[in-house]
This record gives sequence, C-alpha cells and structure tokens, in this order.
Amino acid sequence: MSPPDAFEHARAVIESGLASRAFPAAVVDVGGAAGSMWDEAFGRLSYDPASSLTTLETIFDLASLTKVIATASIAMRLVESQRLAFDHPVGRYLDGFRSADRAAVTVRQLLDHSSGLPAHARIWEQASGREMYERALSSLPLERAPGTAAVYSDPGFMLLGFLLEDAGGGTLDAQFAPLAGTLGGPLLYRPPVEWRERIAPTENDAWRGRVLRGEVHDENAAALGGVAAHAGLFGTAGAVAAFARLVLTTFQRETILGTPATMRTFAQRTGVPGSTRALAWDTMKPTSSCGTRMSPTAIGHTGFTGTSLWIDWERDRYVVFLTNRVHPTRSNDALVKLRPKLHDAIAQSED
Repeated sequence: MSPPDAFEHARAVIESGLASRAFPAAVVDVGGAAGSMWDEAFGRLSYDPASSLTTLETIFDLASLTKVIATASIAMRLVESQRLAFDHPVGRYLDGFRSADRAAVTVRQLLDHSSGLPAHARIWEQASGREMYERALSSLPLERAPGTAAVYSDPGFMLLGFLLEDAGGGTLDAQFAPLAGTLGGPLLYRPPVEWRERIAPTENDAWRGRVLRGEVHDENAAALGGVAAHAGLFGTAGAVAAFARLVLTTFQRETILGTPATMRTFAQRTGVPGSTRALAWDTMKPTSSCGTRMSPTAIGHTGFTGTSLWIDWERDRYVVFLTNRVHPTRSNDALVKLRPKLHDAIAQSED
C-alpha cells in the first residue's frame, strides 16, 4: 500500500463530494495487477446521521458496470471457446432478429452499441421475464442503419444477454458465477437477504413504493428477475478491484477471461464513425469520467447508481470508485463533475 498521505488530494476530492451531498457513501480502490495501493471508505450509507458507516465491506448496486464485469466476461469466454463469433448475425440466436430490417445486425454491433436500437425503452411497464422481453425488444424499430453510429443502448445489451444465455447454455448468473468465485469477494446478482445491512441503499422508487436496498435499481433488470446483461450485479469495491486486476493480468497472459489477444480486441475501438466505444467497454477521451491524464488506450465504464471502473492497462493502473449517488433520488447528478477531478487527482498523486 502507498503511504497514507500519497492520495491526499484525491481524498479531499471525495470529501468535498460528501460535503456537497453528491453521495452519502463512497469507497475507492486504486492499484495495479500486483494489488491495491489505496482503499478507503467514506461517509454513511444514507444521509441519516444514525445510519451505518460505510466500510470496505459495503456492497453497492453496480448498475451498468454489469456490462463490462459480467457480460463482457461471458462474451470473452464464449468467443474463446468458439461458441460465439463477433460477426454472427443476432438472428442466428434470436428468432425475432431474422426479419429483413434487422437481419444484418451482428453480435459485434450489440457489444459496441451500433445496432441501431434505441438508447432506452420502458419495457417494464408492460412486460416481465425473458419471453415477453425478447418479443418486445425484437419489435423495437431500429433508429439508424446498423454500424453507422453508436448510441449507448440498454435494449441492445438486454438482447445480448439473451443471446449469451443461448450460446452458453446457461443463465447469465450461472455463467458468471465460476469467474466471480475466483475473485475472493462478493460480486453477484441477487444478493441474499442476510446481506441487506451491508448494502448501500439506492433510490426511493415510486414504481416499487420503497427505498431500494439489495434490489436492483434498474427497472428493466428488476422486471427480468434481477439478472440482466445491462444491470443487476452487486459487489464491494474490493471485488471490483479484483476483477480489474484480472483484466490487467489478461493483457499480459492467458487467464480465466481469455487470452491477451482477445482482451485487446475487446479493449480496442471498433471504428464506428464518431464513437469511442470498444466491445462493451468505453475508451478514454479527455471529456469522460476518467479525467484527462489516463493513457489513450485506457478502458472503463460507469454505472447509473454512481459507480465507475477505469483501467489504464499500459500504466498498470485501475481506479474503482463506488457510490450510491441515486440515494434518495436519481435527480442528484453532482457526481458527474466530481469524477474527472478524482481521477486526475489520483494520477497527479502518482507523478
């Protein structure tokens, strides 16, 4: 671990977020392939002064970090085992994508958000479970020609999840569990009820009529039973950091995720016009949540609940920052401006 004062500036950025109520709870973990250099917990689980202090064992709803931690990992393993190919048409797996208007959509285009599907769809208002969801998603009109532009699409990832289940012969949680089991920390879908006191609450949700704690925040993921490709994972910062170390290692040698060649393929921009997207991952740009000081090849992702993971593999560095910024309401977006400052402060501490 680094000396306690090595990240003093970064610590001050997080403390300013607490003071301005950007979030009630936060945990940071910074390190490299060999281990963590700095991990620390901040705040309380809610704004109630009697609520529990945040600890390194606090579990967060990871939201869209699910896309890179679970979904991309499952896809990598299926590619390695030759049960999935990037340029396979989606219709090879899902009947609803065999019509003329969408027959050209590929697995790659679901992964890099260039399928033409819309950014969002409130499907939970009329459907639940895979069968109803697959039918609803397959009937969504494409908003642009496949491969011509990237628009971040939860519907595209929901369909990708169904496709991965069929290609892998098991549910997403079942396929992810063996990998999660190697990481040594809580990282799973649908956390057990007995963990509730360790879980940071998210929103006071009008649809469900309660403050969510241990239930997935994303409504579409909830309507899919809590297991989806776009959201649903819960975990500690330490468990996400262990995953980041696995990714860093996979850039150097073969691991349970796959080979360095496959890892680099997933980390490389796919060339969609105007897009920074790789396969599931986003990549560094100076205006993104990772700040201005990471390598151009850095990869990362954020989650709607207030979570983020960035991996600068050329410099052997990762930054995990987990918060519950949506508690008690999603209208709080102060974290958007704070995150780049934090990443820049961390980079500055290592100069």
